[in-house]
Amino acid sequence: MIKFNNIIGHITRILYYQFIMANIGYGTLIIKPLKIDNPKLISIGSKTYIGNQSWLMGVNSNGHISLKIGDRVQIGHFAHIVAMENVDIENEVLLADKVFISDCTHNYENISKPVLGQSVRLLKHVIIGEGTWLGENVCVCGASIGKHCVIGANSVVTQDIPDYSVAVGSPAKVIKKYDFKKSEWIKC
Repeated sequence: MIKFNNIIGHITRILYYQFIMANIGYGTLIIKPLKIDNPKLISIGSKTYIGNQSWLMGVNSNGHISLKIGDRVQIGHFAHIVAMENVDIENEVLLADKVFISDCTHNYENISKPVLGQSVRLLKHVIIGEGTWLGENVCVCGASIGKHCVIGANSVVTQDIPDYSVAVGSPAKVIKKYDFKKSEWIKC
């Protein structure tokens, strides 16, 4: 009986998301999200998995899709993704648990107001390139990551990372790049 109820719950969620989101592709699973803000600004491709207690937020005030998640993306539990204007997670990206991605930040300049009472400002559009892997607890704040990159656990990405790179640290620095002539990863 429990298995039957899980299947019914899953089908109900799929039908519900098709009504409220800009797009949700075939075979996509969103497992018990914490929150989905402005779902009409969110587009998710096919065969994508979004883990338990994730928070997806589209903020764009002009009504255009601001959060795009591609096909065959795997997003771990407790992810928090905020798109003020444009966050694009390309196909076959792997995000571990507790990853934070945002193209914006809170203002804090006015010390007479709490941060919560101040506006939010755009940093830079964010693209997470195809085939990239972000480790546990990675934060991406207003920076793009190229295709087929690896970002080490607990890293904070504040500057763009080129294609075929391994980056770690806070702030994240590239420590390896793939050398196509030698067909191997080379330390930087």
